[in-house]
Amino acid sequence: MRWDHLGDTPAAPADTALFGTDAVTTRTFDTPEFRGITFHEVRARSILNRVPGASRMPFEWTVNPYRGCSHACVYCFARKTHSYLDLDTGLGFDSQIVVKVNAPELLTRQLASPRWQGAHIAMGTNVDCYQRAEGRYRLMPGILTALRDRANPFSILTKGTLLLRDLDLLVEAARVTEVGVSVSVGFTDQELWRTIEPGTPSPQRRLDVVRALGDHGIGCGVLMAPVVPFLGDGPEQLRETVRAIAASGATSVTPLVLHLRPGAREWFMEWLGRHHPGLVRRYERMYGDGAYAPTWYQRRITRQVHEFAAEFGIGPAGRGASRRISGPRDAPEAAPAPVPEQLTLL
Repeated sequence: MRWDHLGDTPAAPADTALFGTDAVTTRTFDTPEFRGITFHEVRARSILNRVPGASRMPFEWTVNPYRGCSHACVYCFARKTHSYLDLDTGLGFDSQIVVKVNAPELLTRQLASPRWQGAHIAMGTNVDCYQRAEGRYRLMPGILTALRDRANPFSILTKGTLLLRDLDLLVEAARVTEVGVSVSVGFTDQELWRTIEPGTPSPQRRLDVVRALGDHGIGCGVLMAPVVPFLGDGPEQLRETVRAIAASGATSVTPLVLHLRPGAREWFMEWLGRHHPGLVRRYERMYGDGAYAPTWYQRRITRQVHEFAAEFGIGPAGRGASRRISGPRDAPEAAPAPVPEQLTLL
């Protein structure tokens, strides 16, 4: 395995390696929630990742304390990153989890550097920072503390209900800086969820997270992703999902059609052949030109979701997703932290 290259992009020259081979400890835990999963504990050399300039992402910096994800979402675009470590992008991605055990202390040090200008940091953009492993390793409390103490703006995207464990820290951080939280719920169909996202909390439990955040003054948007062609894109399916999202008190809903990048594409098509063989040819035609569904199809889904959102009274995507709050009703007053010279928000 190419452990000398643990970035979130393809392998870099050796002199920029994020940790060495002697820094890896491999563990397994004989408990039901971790059975069949191997954890590779590493001491990373850097935790702030700069997003390549050509990226379509609306942020410049990310923090990813884990690589691989036990959510086991069949379609996950991050599967390809496991190949950079000579790890399998299928079952290996689901069961070989890299844990950057020193992420909190590393981030604390990097945020304190005079060179850091307080730019927005996005989390959960590669793999979920609140996946099952976080229940054991507890990296996020230290990460959130570091961000709060520097009043550094950040956002989190997750399918994990474990986020609520850190609710007090989120509330404290939202007093002093911009905090954005989004939960991913692409559909409410129970059968589709069990087969395509087998390691995740149910869609309803994720929507309970949205509701709990709102009750504590933190507006939460929903990324309706992925909308799965021919399996989760019927008008009534879309309407029911948007209705459930609206009922949770979400501040916005943003649809995103399934995309199939190399690494994920092969794994998804294998799954499709097992569970829905009659759809294989239709997918080959729809995704014949690349990783993304045709523009006309994406526009149709977006239009339908926006129409349902208007019906149920959800505001435009992004409204209320990041905010600073002055006094959550159940949290003690936090001492103001120094505000960085520059705050670059989403």
